[in-house]
Order: sequence, then structure tokens, then C-alpha cells
Amino acid sequence: MKTLEESVAQAMDGSDVAIVPFLPYILQDAWEIGTPAETVIGLVRRHLQQHERLNVLDLGCGKGAVAVKLAREFGCRCLGIDAIGDFIEFASTKASELGVDRLCRFETEDIRARIRSLGRFDVIVLGAIGPVFGDHRVTLEILSPHLRQGGMVVIDDGYIADDSPHVHPLVVRRGDLLRQIAAAGMELAEEVVVGHEEMKEMDDALFRDLEKRCRELVALHPEKRQMFEDYIRRQVKENEWLENKITCAVLVIKMQAPVVRR
Repeated sequence: MKTLEESVAQAMDGSDVAIVPFLPYILQDAWEIGTPAETVIGLVRRHLQQHERLNVLDLGCGKGAVAVKLAREFGCRCLGIDAIGDFIEFASTKASELGVDRLCRFETEDIRARIRSLGRFDVIVLGAIGPVFGDHRVTLEILSPHLRQGGMVVIDDGYIADDSPHVHPLVVRRGDLLRQIAAAGMELAEEVVVGHEEMKEMDDALFRDLEKRCRELVALHPEKRQMFEDYIRRQVKENEWLENKITCAVLVIKMQAPVVRR
């Protein structure tokens, strides 16, 4: 199993664990650094009822944008967990600023360990954090015991078309994705695809600030120039994949309906 630092670095498109302490500085300009909150709000509205009674778990919550905005929209309770303490501090402050601190709780923890002691939730969100738990089957098998009846898992991820010539070490083909979901006893209930142009707009906005902050860090820590420049290059490469070779989508996954035998 990867160390916590290795897992965080991979989730944030980095290869050097030494970048992890600098991520709060690099990403200081962005609140939403994963799944668009408005997309999740729309999915919750369509798939679930009695929204004010929902309990939401956001694993790898980043700065808490999804949890805070869900709580503000629906009045539901949200628990966000992330390994980066500065992100959690930001999330708690934002919840207080927007008047939902009584509904939102945030913890600095390793989600791989913390999940074992958690109860059941109506919504479990994994927002663009990659294979932290393992492949999709393993991930869903870990999460399903924590899902209430009628609940849903929301995963922001990408896949490669079955007929595509491209291969990526961390991205599966669509057919493999569906097979893994089914093998976990679950099914794809809805898929919101992010268009390539929309993805490019989001990537460009984040990258401009990210590159600027990395250049500032190069000036502050010239001995670490190589690490920051490597991080910038990895972002460029990942954005190229996201914008041109991968289908990015927010997936709603639910338990398979029981087969009714006559």
C-alpha cells in the first residue's frame, strides 16, 4: 500500500511526495479543486428525496466546496475528510462564513483508515481523487457497507473509450469500468460527461494560478526548482490527457436492484 503522502501526491497529479507540503500554497487561489459542486447538487436533486435529511460523506474533500455547497443548498449534514490539514482548516472557515458550520464537519485523516470506523451515508462522494482505495471494484466493495439503502456513490473520474488507441496506467476503458462496477454488485445510474471544451476551460483557469504559485515557490526555494518545474510539466501532461484522450465524467453508482423471480 502507498504511504499517505504518496497517495496524496498521486491524487494531486504529482510524483514527488516532497510536493505535498507545498500544495496548500500552490492551490491557494482555488476553492473547488475537484468535482464541480453544482454537478453534485444536480445529481442529488434528481436521485434522492427529503434532501434536508441526507447524510453526505465526502472522501478526499479538498477545501470542502462540495460539502459546504450541498449543506447550503439542502440543509443536509456533511462530513468531509482530507489528508491535508490546511485544506480542512479552509473548509471549516468557509462553512462558518456561509453559515453552515452546524451542518458540516471536517476531519484531517487518512480516508483509507478512517472509512473503517464510519457509519452509513446517503451519499458518498469521491471527487477526482484517483484510485486511492484501489480499482473501481475494490473501491466500491469498500464503500458499499457504508451506503444506506437507496443511497448513491458519486465518483468524479475518467475512462478511455473502448476503441481508443490510448493507454494510461491509471485510467481504465469504459467496458472495464462497467464490468468492475457490476462485479461489486452495483450499477451505473447516471453519467454526466464533461465536454472537452468545458474541461479545457476549467483546466486553464486552475493552471494559470497553479503555475504562478509554483514560479513564486521557485523564487523562494531555488534549491527545489526541479521539483516545482516537474510539477508544472506533469500538470500540462495530465491536462492534455483530460482534454483530448480521456472522457471525464461524474458517475452516479447505486446498489443493483434485486432480481424479482416469478
